[in-house]
Amino acid sequence: MEKKIPIGVLASGSGSNLQSIIDHIEQGRLDADIRVVISNNPDAYAITRAQKHGIPFVIVRHQEFPDREAFDRQMAEILISCGVELVVMAGFMRVLSPLFLKTFPQRVINIHPALLPSFPGLHGQRQAFEYGVKFSGCTVHFADDGVDSGPIIIQAVVPVLETDTEDTLAERILREEHRIYPQAIQFYAEGRIEIHNRQVRIRGLKESASQVLHNPPLEGF
Repeated sequence: MEKKIPIGVLASGSGSNLQSIIDHIEQGRLDADIRVVISNNPDAYAITRAQKHGIPFVIVRHQEFPDREAFDRQMAEILISCGVELVVMAGFMRVLSPLFLKTFPQRVINIHPALLPSFPGLHGQRQAFEYGVKFSGCTVHFADDGVDSGPIIIQAVVPVLETDTEDTLAERILREEHRIYPQAIQFYAEGRIEIHNRQVRIRGLKESASQVLHNPPLEGF
């Protein structure tokens, strides 16, 4: 059996990506052990998901701290006490401070519902849809002290159809989030990730330069 990487999950909302991670672990497809789920929102459904699967959880209300650093310090102490190696942000609606990131250098990852570096910040699906792009998607990246600006680990490309609404596009993007996030964690668990400046390289990949997408599809060209 592969060594399971101890992870901590930060979540503020429904926790659908948390559920995907849990499912992949229980299916034996992801070599990870969720040591703790931390939420700043006591009403987050992510907490219910953790309870259903017997995963420890802690509620840390950011409103109870004098500043962002104090809040982050408390979360970091919890994660360290649980032996967490990799911090996984799954719909965590707080920007992490430099103090937190220095505590877990290149060990904090996030998922964003757009093809970064395009459309960072809130409502990436809406930004892409309103801009009129032909492709959107999602990105797993290392967190840094910017907004969705860290080195990119993996991306999924989703075509924007002429019949799409913002909601239907967001739904298809979310399905891909549930696939690429566990994969990114597995890459990390296997020790295959290398970072060279901003370039994230995955050892042992079989790549193909022929993988080209067109939307709308080409007609005879």
